[in-house]
Amino acid sequence: MSKPRKIAVVITARPSYSRVKTVLTAVKQHPELELQLIVAASALLDRYGSAVNYIEKDGFEIAAKVFNVLEGENLTAAAKTTGIGILELSTVFDNLRPDIVVTVADRFETMATAISASYMNIPLAHIQGGEVTGNIDEKVRHSITKLADYHFVASENAKKRVILLGENPEMVFNTGCPSIDIAQQVAQKRQLMFNPYEKYGGVGSQPDLSNGYIVVMQHPVTNEYQDSRKHIEATLSAIQKINKPTLWFWPNVDAGADGTSTGIRSFREKYKMENVHFFKNMEGDDFLNLLNFSKCLVGNSSVGIRECAYLGVPVVNIGSRQNRRDRGHNVIDVSYDQEEIVQAVLNFLDQKERKKSDIYGGGDAGEQIARLLKDLPLQFHKTIVY
Repeated sequence: MSKPRKIAVVITARPSYSRVKTVLTAVKQHPELELQLIVAASALLDRYGSAVNYIEKDGFEIAAKVFNVLEGENLTAAAKTTGIGILELSTVFDNLRPDIVVTVADRFETMATAISASYMNIPLAHIQGGEVTGNIDEKVRHSITKLADYHFVASENAKKRVILLGENPEMVFNTGCPSIDIAQQVAQKRQLMFNPYEKYGGVGSQPDLSNGYIVVMQHPVTNEYQDSRKHIEATLSAIQKINKPTLWFWPNVDAGADGTSTGIRSFREKYKMENVHFFKNMEGDDFLNLLNFSKCLVGNSSVGIRECAYLGVPVVNIGSRQNRRDRGHNVIDVSYDQEEIVQAVLNFLDQKERKKSDIYGGGDAGEQIARLLKDLPLQFHKTIVY
């Protein structure tokens, strides 16, 4: 019997883990695959929710940890973090000798994974390529597409774009988004299955959630990072005016995160915000369970575009971070304007029917990707098809 094919998956941030958790499970359980899990960057840091703690709690063995985040939360720090990532991940890959490296989505740290694997002639698989958003993430995403040998995309439009970029259609697969696998499981639950205050702590008031609540998750936009404080203040003012129970989640480690965080802290000091509670992080299935029973999600997270589409959770999407991304009918797009945000949220608070969509898949992406990783021919070079 041949040796199991070694699959190295690199997790660099808390969203990356929730995006590929079902892939990790499927690879781990496959008799002909060996999972080599590498945790890096902000996924290791407490200030961004220590995703590594949830990874270990879920029973995944970590093959290597890469500490490469340079403090600063600005564009220079992002570029240098990527450089450090290339140095460190190259050493890890040299030690682990994987047959395939898997990288996820479009965060700047994923570029380090792609470059290291490519220069070391290790076949590279990319999850969630081909999407568009209109900021620096799009450059990263399309660059990784050109470095990748296998493409596991989340929608038909994404598949078309990857092929238009000159990739071999035989290596482009619409598997759907692995996070929809978790959403499908969460959709079966008929109530909120845990007390968020007791399980996750956090800070701030503890408003009664029994009559409904709002969830907020807003990240800085990398090409608008100087305005991140002004952007978050518009949302804070809107939530204060709406005055409904609200659960607010801390931003990602992106350029501008310091402005977002400072804006939240300053606003909290100035106003009591008696209906708002703040969390750093939450396990993926718990977070989706929480979202599923909320009145709406406010902010600019891709979870509003992906998982919330499947669940039918109403979303007030603020600003440009998700520009041009495929949407279901659950999203209202608004600018960084307090009154626009307020009106959109109030419209959803009165809405009775939810609009669901399977635009990002039906819930079996993890199994599909594991099968492909086992069967695809090992290759690390290619030419443009067209």
